[in-house]
Amino acid sequence: MATELYSLTVPVFTRGLTALSAILDKAAAHAAETGADADALLALRLIGDMNPFSKQVQTACDSAKLCVSRLSGVAAPVMDDSEATLDQLKARIRATLDYLASVPRDAIDGQEGREVVLTFPGGEMKFLGQAYVIDFALPNFYFHLTTAYALLRADGVPLGKRDYLGGR
Repeated sequence: MATELYSLTVPVFTRGLTALSAILDKAAAHAAETGADADALLALRLIGDMNPFSKQVQTACDSAKLCVSRLSGVAAPVMDDSEATLDQLKARIRATLDYLASVPRDAIDGQEGREVVLTFPGGEMKFLGQAYVIDFALPNFYFHLTTAYALLRADGVPLGKRDYLGGR
């Protein structure tokens, strides 16, 4: 029996990105209430050699869209990583959600054996579709989603687990 890779990917990414968008709304509201510059949040880092908040959001979006593209063969939108405001990050999330919604289930389901090759400066990683989703794409997505949440939480934005989970 085929794994329903669509069910393991698109709804999961959609829930996470929708929650992330709502988290950005809370960050903007918190900045307005405290008189802080909301767009200064984009530079937050856990440590100097780690990517900033803006890159965490960008990479969460990229993780979702590239996973779906690699499985389905449907080209993902190219985004230039130039977002400089919370509103621009929200627009990126919206564009990613629109792309995810455009990919039909039957383009993803049944792709358990599809070869996925990721190329990095130091080499490459090869997967088959199901292993790619479970062992790389989902953990990578959640890493960046969690890091974005943690950066805002550590900066004082009043977030809780329900915000991360998407209000469930």
